[in-house]
Amino acid sequence: MIEEMHADLVIAGGGTGGCAAALAAARLGKTVIMTEETDWIGGQLTSQAVPPDEHPWIERFGCTRSYRRFRDGVRSYYRTHFPLTAEARANPLLNPGNGWVSRLCHEPRTAHAVLLQMLAPFVHSGRLRILSRCKVEKALTAGDEVVSITVRMPDGAGRLELVAPYYLDATECGDVLPLAGVEYVTGAESQRQTGEPHALEGDPQPMDMQAFTYCFAMDYLEGEDHTIGKPEQYNFWRGYKADFWPDRLLSWTGVRPATLEPVEYELFPRKSWAALFTYRRIADRNQFVPGTYPGDITLVNWQQNDYWLGPIIDVSEEEKKRHLENAKQLSLSLLYWMQTEAPRPDGKQGYPGLRLRKDVVGTADGLAMFPYIRESRRIRAEFTVLEQHLGTECRGTKEAERFIDSVGIGCYRIDLHPSTGLRHYIDISSLPFQIPLGSLIPIRVNNLLPACKNLGVTHITNGCFRLHPVEWNIGEAAGSLAAFCLERGVRPREVRNRQGLLEEFQRLLVREGFELAWPEIRPV
Repeated sequence: MIEEMHADLVIAGGGTGGCAAALAAARLGKTVIMTEETDWIGGQLTSQAVPPDEHPWIERFGCTRSYRRFRDGVRSYYRTHFPLTAEARANPLLNPGNGWVSRLCHEPRTAHAVLLQMLAPFVHSGRLRILSRCKVEKALTAGDEVVSITVRMPDGAGRLELVAPYYLDATECGDVLPLAGVEYVTGAESQRQTGEPHALEGDPQPMDMQAFTYCFAMDYLEGEDHTIGKPEQYNFWRGYKADFWPDRLLSWTGVRPATLEPVEYELFPRKSWAALFTYRRIADRNQFVPGTYPGDITLVNWQQNDYWLGPIIDVSEEEKKRHLENAKQLSLSLLYWMQTEAPRPDGKQGYPGLRLRKDVVGTADGLAMFPYIRESRRIRAEFTVLEQHLGTECRGTKEAERFIDSVGIGCYRIDLHPSTGLRHYIDISSLPFQIPLGSLIPIRVNNLLPACKNLGVTHITNGCFRLHPVEWNIGEAAGSLAAFCLERGVRPREVRNRQGLLEEFQRLLVREGFELAWPEIRPV
């Protein structure tokens, strides 16, 4: 017997976009069921263990009010619960890790705590139910409607059939789309399809997707030995060198993504800007009272542990498991190499004092609960965002395409990591952009919306839509749209295509703290 649960909205996936969608819909008075495959909600902020990648103006503008509340909540969490130094406590722009890639480098478990706090009023009132460790298994459809979604409960406890008027796919890989028969694309489109200058020449490659990464956290305790056991695949990864890469992957040699010029990284900062330990450092012990942290903690999401030897989308379960295990082995091999063989400036080899911090990511093996997914299945949408709409080279103007149906804004370089087609970085300038409502509306299905990286973008434009504040905005817009449609008794495509409804919806978004247009600023 499969138990049924009902709500106004079912959100499959409790990642960054899923949490923002749940927050929006519940705030607008709707009942919500949100599923999550791991133990932690938050996606790339938590279970994938990636501090937020953001644009240069994030402290002043360029995100929704609720995302700003999240950022403020992270800083407040440290000020409330941690013994900060007086200088750190007084800093309104506190960056707990002082990592140089982000203005808010913090531990993933902190992000998880803040998200739970933000959702707590709706959980406690019964308006929101969060089903952790539940994986989407089946979708039932009738014509152009999704009728229900079935999830597998943890520990063999059976299945739940989730029923609602509206469904959001906020899974990291767009897992609901094939189950519900929603039209979608994967991988790299061709120039013939999209006209994008940086798209593939020749035929499209649906299985050519960005690398994914199993992140991990580590600290460094000088004079101690925390060397892990030799990983099973260490000999393979120790010798692996891709044809397009300047050296073995397990080395200090990498590339500058924008120019592809080789660069020599170092582990700890000396005179070079390219110090990996401080890149995504999530705890800088100098900002805390002595003794709080025995050593700085960094999050390893580097070029050296990007996995590009095969995709995990639209492959057999056996192949998916193989690539996931290979990616785990790569990350563990990187750690082992650093502990035992990595060249040091003093002429020695290895840093045995590097300690895998399993507690930081909440797992037994010390790797993040879920791989960092950069590219998902993407809906075939009423409108697809192309490089021509926001690429600096394409536009030849000071601003990206203006969309009358804007539901938010975002900004990041078009940043594509090496791909499973064994292609190099694509890292090019883009303009601050708007998120068009048309990119959230499938071409056929009426009551399912994308709520993360699975909206109507291309392989190229996904490169600037996949980051934390943009995914949050996408999810929050999708949750708000579902609530609006339920309240008005209309469909999402009607909202986009009827001027009066669109303007009413946009007024709602502005009241809820969305920014729909950018001030005049420079490209990134």
